Amino acid sequence: MRSKFFIGALLLLLSVSAAYAQDYLKGKVIDSGTDKGLSDVFIKNVTKNKITISEADGKFEIQGSVGNLLIFSSSGYLSDTLVVIDAQSLNIRLKVNPALLKEVNINSSKSFDPHTEYPEIYTKSKVYILSPSTIFSKEAKNARRLKKYFAQEEKEREIDRAFSIAYVSSLIPIRGNELQTFMAMYRPTYDFIQRTSGPTLAAYINDSYIRYKALTPEQRKQSSLTGQ
Repeated sequence: MRSKFFIGALLLLLSVSAAYAQDYLKGKVIDSGTDKGLSDVFIKNVTKNKITISEADGKFEIQGSVGNLLIFSSSGYLSDTLVVIDAQSLNIRLKVNPALLKEVNINSSKSFDPHTEYPEIYTKSKVYILSPSTIFSKEAKNARRLKKYFAQEEKEREIDRAFSIAYVSSLIPIRGNELQTFMAMYRPTYDFIQRTSGPTLAAYINDSYIRYKALTPEQRKQSSLTGQ
């Protein structure tokens, strides 16, 4: 009986060891202009279809190995793509997006559904009182952070659908970079979109354009940088 228990425990230990023996890539994402670590940068290993987001100090860890393709994206920054040629600590420098237009980070497709594409995130994010690993493990904590991130991105997508370039440009006579600056300055909140009808949103855009025209070029630049 004891031998069976010992063998069972040994097999469990070996399986756990094998799970933790998987290759992981570690690194840090920083702002190329300030060298500050960037939090909540969405990181996807396209090769292995694994995802994570960076910590508060910009550090990250994701399952992967040499030869894998990684994509780093964050609102307000130009996305960066990297083919891993060295498994040593990776330093990723993201450049500010000169367009200053709020971007959806996860996927450009409006049909993207994280619940369908990454169901394991929602499974691993669940907390079970009798299972300490679902509360304290790094994997569980990361899953909960990703779940929260997905929820916010879904809200941003809803704003994008209502406050689209096509719709805004149909109401006001500016285009190109100036239109992008205007949209970055006056991007509505999710709560506003939720309680707003079409005519109310149109009125908001027109009123915002009146305020925008009253600004000097320097004021427009400063307002777009501060988000006000």
